[in-house]
Amino acid sequence: MRISIVVPTYNTGPYLERLVDSLLAQSLGRDRFEVVFVDDGSTDGTPARLAELAAEHEFVTLHREPNSGWPGRPRNVGMAHARGDYILFLDHDDVLGREALERMLDHADRHRSDVLVPKVSSTMVRPRSLFRETVGAVTLDRMPELMDSLSPHKMFRRAFLEAHALRFPEGPWILEDQLFVSAAYLAAESIGIVGDYPCYYWLRRDDEGNSTRFRFDPRHDFFGNLRTVVAQVRDSGLPADVRDALLHRHLRGEVLSRASEPELLHVESPLREERFEAARKVMAEEFPPSVVDALPGLLRLRAELLAGGDLEGAAELAGRMAGVRAETHVEGVRWSADGVLEADVVVGLRHGEERGGGPVVLERDGADADGAGWLLDPALREGWAVPEPLHRSFGELVVKDRDRGDWWYPLDGGALAVRLDPAGEGRVRPVAAGRLRFDPRVLAGGGPAPRGVHDVWAVVGLLGVERFVRLTLPDAEPSAAAGAPAVVDGRAVLPYWTANRQLAVDVGEKQRRLGRELGTAAAPQGARRGGRRGDRVELPLEAAAFGGGAGGAGAAAGVRGVLVGGREVRGARLAAGEDGRAVLSLPSRLASGSSPGSSSGTALPSGRHTVELPGADRPVGYAVAVDGRLVWAAQPGYRPTLRERLAANPAARAARGAMRKAAGR
Repeated sequence: MRISIVVPTYNTGPYLERLVDSLLAQSLGRDRFEVVFVDDGSTDGTPARLAELAAEHEFVTLHREPNSGWPGRPRNVGMAHARGDYILFLDHDDVLGREALERMLDHADRHRSDVLVPKVSSTMVRPRSLFRETVGAVTLDRMPELMDSLSPHKMFRRAFLEAHALRFPEGPWILEDQLFVSAAYLAAESIGIVGDYPCYYWLRRDDEGNSTRFRFDPRHDFFGNLRTVVAQVRDSGLPADVRDALLHRHLRGEVLSRASEPELLHVESPLREERFEAARKVMAEEFPPSVVDALPGLLRLRAELLAGGDLEGAAELAGRMAGVRAETHVEGVRWSADGVLEADVVVGLRHGEERGGGPVVLERDGADADGAGWLLDPALREGWAVPEPLHRSFGELVVKDRDRGDWWYPLDGGALAVRLDPAGEGRVRPVAAGRLRFDPRVLAGGGPAPRGVHDVWAVVGLLGVERFVRLTLPDAEPSAAAGAPAVVDGRAVLPYWTANRQLAVDVGEKQRRLGRELGTAAAPQGARRGGRRGDRVELPLEAAAFGGGAGGAGAAAGVRGVLVGGREVRGARLAAGEDGRAVLSLPSRLASGSSPGSSSGTALPSGRHTVELPGADRPVGYAVAVDGRLVWAAQPGYRPTLRERLAANPAARAARGAMRKAAGR
């Protein structure tokens, strides 16, 4: 047995079925994995359904336990019954990608993983740079950012768990996953990451049944448990710099969030005061001062306010920060010569309208002897020094598959450079800037982007403030082109601005149509003539085509709704012309029958005929027919030579034929 999947259940109800479906659909053979359900005293029909599954499938077992109130004990029971070389913990309302087990097992075997971190996707997950790429084997001291993934949804080598006696705390013990996973990370000699395939889908329940909402339930000693988790890392014996990097996650996520929005704005007294004071004590008593000193920008300010017990000041800052948002400046959306959609992007922070809506800036510190110091934007806090404005700042671009909820990093990892841009009058603005490189051929973990709409986002951390924003044209900017419609390796790739002026890319015509996009992008002033290739003629278009060889079937994508002389044409394609630029490739014979032409039963009359596309308010060109066949096509502004005009004129051709006949006599 290779993998044991341990699933604790409690009143799972209908959500169990989607989990079961994902297990039955696994590409890994069922003789190589088992599913160990441990029911924690459900009071609904879940145990009966699990019993049915165990009776139907040999690879499914069920163990029933009295209610313990939390997933820790069921997971421990599942570990005790597991027979696999590896143990994967799966929550009862989540699902696996179809190839998840096969890919995870292959990776773990090749790298002898003690812990394997699978790529997590879907409705409750924001992108994490941890999953930018697949990592064979690493240790926690070499990759402290592993601490950003402390959920239990991972695969562990069973012998490793036994050797280190790793078990979950039992009973209502919040943060049990952080204690278990951080202990495993600290002990592991080989930690792998599967970043090129979405293995685990963490799904939101319609009934809000996910257990994280019980974080501050009176049954749980949240801050006491947090002290235990922090102490485990702090006292691990790691070098101070590594220890501090690991503890940064707990200070930011579990402590300073008690001194920030939204908690300070929405939690009512006396709970707000109680949590604030408890967080202050934990920070003072459990975290080395060096961890606090290393905080960036506004996180350090929040820590100062928390350390001083200044709830009023922290709440005032939270109110001002609640309106701060990220804004993007996007320009130059274009296709590169190698078939990559590019755009230049700058992302900064902006105040909410209630504070004027201006950019978040830094002001020159006049009291600084070297003249190199900066003060925080006075709209946030007056006179507070920011000695290292770019400390721990970052920016990255990510692409979201709108249908599947998968996050992917574009070409070159999507990294943005952070810098201080002049903002006038002794001010600078921290920004993240760089270039989007969206390659539909390698977007999804090195493979082609799936068919569907893909939205482009930016994730930034500036001045200790993290924000997440779609690439959007500000209202003050005029409309800009979103890039020409294109065919890349035989698939339509259609960049566009949504109704909210946000950049999206439709791959494979999921929502938009190539013909309509071509019509909208058409340039009526164009003056190029196309060529002829085999039994097809080519009309130059304002579009792009890449891959598969010039004009070959691998480079072309079908275009629907094309009209030539008012007749709908079947078999029209967008393809790469001989010069590498895009052309509308039309079958030369448009009559019905065995040829791939229109539905009309009569041949196209000789002469010049308009070529129209759906969405265009005027023809995109014209095509010339002779004896029922198209012979060439051109853009509207092309002026044919005298010989071309005579060849296309039926009367002139008839007169010329009569002259030849007379001369032959």
